[in-house]
Amino acid sequence: MAPGRVIKNNGGEYNGRMTSFVLLSCMVAATGGVIFGYDIGGVTSMEPFLEKFFPEVYTKMKEDTKISNYCKFDSQLLTSFTSSLYVAGLIASFFASSITKTFGRKPSILCGGAAFLTGATLSGAAVNVFMLIFGRVLLGVGVGFANQSVPLYLSEMAPPSYRGAINNGFQFCVGIGVLSANFINYGTEKIEGGWGWRISLAMAAVPASVLTIGSLFLPETPNSLIQRMSDHQKAKAMLQRIRGTENVQAELDDLIKASDTSKTIKHPFKIIIQRQYRPQLVMAIAIPFFQQVTGINVISFYAPVLFRTIGLSESASLLSAAVVTGVVGTISTFISMLIVDKIGRRALLMVGGVQMLVSQIIVGSIMAAQLGDHGGVSKGYALVVLIFICIYVAGFGW
Repeated sequence: MAPGRVIKNNGGEYNGRMTSFVLLSCMVAATGGVIFGYDIGGVTSMEPFLEKFFPEVYTKMKEDTKISNYCKFDSQLLTSFTSSLYVAGLIASFFASSITKTFGRKPSILCGGAAFLTGATLSGAAVNVFMLIFGRVLLGVGVGFANQSVPLYLSEMAPPSYRGAINNGFQFCVGIGVLSANFINYGTEKIEGGWGWRISLAMAAVPASVLTIGSLFLPETPNSLIQRMSDHQKAKAMLQRIRGTENVQAELDDLIKASDTSKTIKHPFKIIIQRQYRPQLVMAIAIPFFQQVTGINVISFYAPVLFRTIGLSESASLLSAAVVTGVVGTISTFISMLIVDKIGRRALLMVGGVQMLVSQIIVGSIMAAQLGDHGGVSKGYALVVLIFICIYVAGFGW
């Protein structure tokens, strides 16, 4: 256990420490990040997978040397498979928000875990592309529920002085998921018979099972108990348990006050668009939006495809993707967990943003100048592209 810390607020002091109970609960909840990361680390560069479900793409890649590098993976069906996870996640997130608010964080996490588990089972057993995409949709539903409820659960369970590190733990688990997926893809690609992709897809059921079963034993957060049930005594008992101290009255009072204040607001959407709250509203939308459109999802999903395009072999592209999106991303996120509560979120955001911008310019310039419609790039330029994509992923990690 970490030593206790005291956080001063307007009405008193927050007491508590990082208890083993909180740590274990957060580890189970953060498994949702592992599954999300595992689903990102795709199998779309594995030849047996493409040959079975996307034969047109496989033919372009293997046999048609006249097809442009920029068109080999041009397939609406393949795009539907890849994007279905995000579309389903977007739609599910609206339902997840209401369920989390009405029934609590724990049921929402359970729904996410169950959807993940079902989707992984269908994907691994897929016999046609429709079954494959349906499994992908269910994985997206799991993403929608987990991405909405897990970060909230982690924030509410974590002691204030460790909240940044615990919240980053979700992204750290995403990195672990990506790393695991890419290394498993690299290993299963070598299985004779061309069925290794089934193992890659079905292995998502392992962390999904942990999340689903573990969520049954997760405690509800004090915030949720106060917000939904107004059960102050139960919330106090839970707060004492997760903080490891009897003296939690100051934090409890603040939680009750915040809940009471939120219930007095009749039209929250009308209030949030008022002029005095506009900066907060803009930043709340702009930061996650631009974080997603920086191109990180292109790297996460299509890193193996990118490395195949610039001339690497199937095995080399899978291994490079594991290094880039897995090892580098996981290490950089772990570093941010250690320093975020010391140097602040803003500093990490600015440093990471500059890294990503410079890296994108360099990689884009090399690709535009050296990669033609056919063939790849030289080994030297391929190495430079790999290095700067690593720098880019590290920037995103913190």
